[in-house]
Amino acid sequence: MSDIRFPYPASIGDVSLDGRLILGPMAGVTYLPYREFMRPYGIALSVSEMISDCGIVYHNQRTFEYFASSPSDHPFALQLFGSQLDKTLAAIAILEKEAQYEILDLNFGCPVPKVTKTGAGSSWLSRPEELYSYVRAIVLASHKPVTAKIRLGIDDKHLNFREVCSALIEAGVKMITIHARTKSQGYSGYARYELLKDLGPQISVPLCISGDINDPVKAKEAMQLTGASFLMLARYGVGDPLLAKELSDMLKGEEVKYSRTLEEQTGFALEYLEKMKAYFDPKIAFPLSKGILPKFFHFFPGGKKIRQEIVELTRNMDDMEILLKRIQKRNHL
Repeated sequence: MSDIRFPYPASIGDVSLDGRLILGPMAGVTYLPYREFMRPYGIALSVSEMISDCGIVYHNQRTFEYFASSPSDHPFALQLFGSQLDKTLAAIAILEKEAQYEILDLNFGCPVPKVTKTGAGSSWLSRPEELYSYVRAIVLASHKPVTAKIRLGIDDKHLNFREVCSALIEAGVKMITIHARTKSQGYSGYARYELLKDLGPQISVPLCISGDINDPVKAKEAMQLTGASFLMLARYGVGDPLLAKELSDMLKGEEVKYSRTLEEQTGFALEYLEKMKAYFDPKIAFPLSKGILPKFFHFFPGGKKIRQEIVELTRNMDDMEILLKRIQKRNHL
């Protein structure tokens, strides 16, 4: 298997990036404080949580909160999902007035039933001809480069990612991300990169790969196998910013393995907590933080006890900070 070198800077359409690692969208995770927290560890492009076009059109307050960005959060992509062209175009018109972003990403990969039952997300994969018309109209309407995220297909009997890629490229997208599972797999089983062998050089836009990105060696093998130009990090990076750093280094030809210490991980957790405190109302920040902070300690001996301490905390953000500092201190002694 030959080595692959990735030239810098990279680009998606007319948007220049200083790397090839993309922070993938995750519901309940990739709000602004998390994206700001992860950016220094090699993230070249971050993507918002998946945003409903109907939520935008009907002026849902929480939906509008997903637009938030900051000077340190760029380049930034907003990810949109929908199934009705008129609503999607109306949502894009609002986005272009209200949000600061560089790339519009379209989600055709979400397998969650509440999304697919509306005809959105990965249900689009069964309608490639209709998908072409939908995306072509969006590309013509958007003043930002349009990218798309898909899956291998609906199920193992309908692995039509090549047909879908062709439709998307003809429609004018500037990059395609493929999560190497089918709709029916959801998030179970394994990402099957062997099905994407040599796809990157065979399509005329950059290929980004996603799924089971949890180790730089495996990620490099997947990049080499598929010929992808970009790598997307999602759930395996939550609580592990050094994995992002390792992947970014790998993409730049620097293969470094960073050790993880409990003291350092607690420092990362405190850094993340501070960003949450600065951005969210405490009543919102506390439950959100409780959902994420245990993940910072999942790979340590004794981490189970720490995770339990965090989950059982019932009061407020100040108590969470006191708990983390106590954990950090006892592991420093």
